[in-house]
Amino acid sequence: MSGSALAGIDSGGRRVDIEYAWVGAADAPGPVVVFLHEGLGSLSMWRDFPQRLCETLGLRGLVWSRAGYGLSTPRRPGERWAPDFMHRQASEALPALLEALGVDAPYLLFGHSDGASIALIHAALYPGRVAGLVALAPHLFVEDVSVASIEKVRQAYLDTDLRARLARHHADPDSAFWGWNDVWLDPAFRDWNIEPLVARIDAPVLAIQGVDDEYGTMRQIDAIAEALPGTMLLKLERCGHSPHRDRPDAVIEACEGFVRRIIANRAPARSL
Repeated sequence: MSGSALAGIDSGGRRVDIEYAWVGAADAPGPVVVFLHEGLGSLSMWRDFPQRLCETLGLRGLVWSRAGYGLSTPRRPGERWAPDFMHRQASEALPALLEALGVDAPYLLFGHSDGASIALIHAALYPGRVAGLVALAPHLFVEDVSVASIEKVRQAYLDTDLRARLARHHADPDSAFWGWNDVWLDPAFRDWNIEPLVARIDAPVLAIQGVDDEYGTMRQIDAIAEALPGTMLLKLERCGHSPHRDRPDAVIEACEGFVRRIIANRAPARSL
C-alpha cells in the first residue's frame, strides 16, 4: 500500500484529520471500494489485502483509519464513545470523508467487524448510494460470546505486550483500545441492535464469517439473510474473526464473483 495522507473533516461537532490511502489504479473504471476496519483496526492493519482485492477486481480502493485510530486524530482525553458510535460513523464521518475526497456514488463498501456494522448502517441510511457491500464478521446485536472475548482482550491489554503490538499501527494505542473496549463493555451497549435497519438495505450484500469466530456466532450473518433474502452467505471453515487474514483467497474469490455480478447488472443494456 502506498503512503497515507490526511484529510480534514467535520465529525461529531469537531474538526479531525483522517488518515487515508488509495489502492488500485487511479483511472480504474467502476465503483470505488471503501474499506472499513475492525474495532481495533487501522489503515495499516489491513496490510496488503485491499491492494490484492482491488487488483483482482480491477477497481480503485479507499482505505482509511477512523478518528481515534491509526494516524487519524485520537480521542480527546477522557472522551467515552456512546452506544450509537457506529451510527455516528455511518451517518457523519463516512459521508464527510467521501465528500472531502470526491468519491461519487455509487460505491462499494467492504467492512470487517465493527466496520461491517458501519457499512450495513450506512447502506440502510443512504439507499441508492451503495452499489453493494461485503460484510466480514459483522455485528447486528450483542452476544455473550462477544462480551466474553472482549473482556479477555481487556485483560491481555493490561497484562501482555498487546499495547506494544497495537502501537505499531496506532499513534495513540490507548485511544484506539479504550475507545472500543469501554463502549463494548458498557452495560448500556447490551441493547444495541441494528436488525431493523438492515432490513431497509436495498443494495446486494455478501456476508462472510468464520466457523471459529471467537467474537460472534453464525446468528449474525444468518440474521442478515433473514432480513434480506437475496444475501449471499459464505461460512468458512478453519477461519476465525478475520476472514481476510485467515482465508484471504476464499474471500477474494467470493468478492470477485459478487462484484462482477453487480457491475454486470448495473451496465447499460446494449442497443441492437
